[in-house]
Amino acid sequence: MTTSVNGIAGLTELVGTHLGYSDWLEITQERVNTFADATGDLQWIHVDVDRATAESPFGGPIAHGYLTLSLGPVLMPQILTVSGVKMGVNYGLGKVRFVNPVPVGSRLRLGAALDEVKSLDGGWAQIHMTFTFEIENVDKPACVAEIIFRYAE
Repeated sequence: MTTSVNGIAGLTELVGTHLGYSDWLEITQERVNTFADATGDLQWIHVDVDRATAESPFGGPIAHGYLTLSLGPVLMPQILTVSGVKMGVNYGLGKVRFVNPVPVGSRLRLGAALDEVKSLDGGWAQIHMTFTFEIENVDKPACVAEIIFRYAE
C-alpha cells in the first residue's frame, strides 16, 4: 500500500517510521544484461549464464550490486508518494552495503524507513531514508543503503 503525504510537513510527521514495502520484482537475465550493456560491467558472474552456473560460488548468474540499488526509483513510488512539492531530486548516498548476492530469477522488494527531515535554506528539505532490498525467502537482505533526497516546496 502506498503512503501519500503532502509536502515537507507531511514527510516530517513520518520521521522515525517504517513506511512499508514494495511489491516483489523478479530479477531476470534480460534486466541484468541490459544493465551490463548500459554500464559496461560485463563481468561473467552477471552475463555468462553457462560459466556462472559452472564456476561461480553462487551457482549461477547474479545481479550487479548497483543494479539492485538502482531499482529504488522503480520500487519506491509503490511505498511513498509526495505531493505539494515543486520537485524532488536524488542528493546522494550515505553508507551502502551489498550484503547478499541476488541470483537471477529471484525476486526483490524494497522496504523503506524515513529517518530524518532537515529544513534547508530556500524552501528545500533534505530527507534521509534507509532502503532495505530484500530477497524473497532469504533472511539476509541484498542491500542496505542510506538514501538522501532533497525536496523543494
